[in-house]
Amino acid sequence: MSMRLLLAEDDLDLNEIMTKKLKVEGYVIDSCFDGEEALNYLTATNYDATVLNIMMPEKNGLEVVSALRYLGNTAPILLLTVKDAVDDRVNGLDAGANDYLVKPFAFDELLARLRAMTHSLTGNTINEYQLADLALNIETHQVTRAGKDIHLSAREFMLLETLMMNKNKVLSRQKIEDKVWNYAYEGGTNVVDVYIAYLRKKIDEDHDVKLIHTIRGIGTH
Repeated sequence: MSMRLLLAEDDLDLNEIMTKKLKVEGYVIDSCFDGEEALNYLTATNYDATVLNIMMPEKNGLEVVSALRYLGNTAPILLLTVKDAVDDRVNGLDAGANDYLVKPFAFDELLARLRAMTHSLTGNTINEYQLADLALNIETHQVTRAGKDIHLSAREFMLLETLMMNKNKVLSRQKIEDKVWNYAYEGGTNVVDVYIAYLRKKIDEDHDVKLIHTIRGIGTH
């Protein structure tokens, strides 16, 4: 499942490194550098999880967590900090965070903690989605139709995964953008339509039965 994360980290180098590595792992990432900006992102968009540094300017991580929980936002939050005192960990968890990671940390441990936090969100105990003769494997990123391999770009794969996860549901352009593109994307306003056309060409063009449908004025399924 492609998940949308917010990374709030004021160390510019660490922010850049983590953003690049998380994108490689298939996450859709928005990143920011202070607590006030993080709170603005989090109140404007539904994220699957947040990685939040405690010591940040404007608002610290604990203030952001407390504000989110007060607003009823229950999405998982992983706190990052250089502090390792028991009281600091307790304060973070009491504020409403789900987990706590002390710097410096191994990136593999961060990934493991994110998987643990978001496991219940996926609702998925299998690695493959199936729709008619179309199959998508989450782990291998292999896509086949009628047994024939279909080669997709990373963005095309994320879009197809989103559609297959929501089969029989009509998704608006905005909902698709929220799942597959981040705020930093500077493409045109018709980006969803363009990528839907790419998928149609690769998946439906040579088949009588069409699997991707757009309902004008409503969305795609």
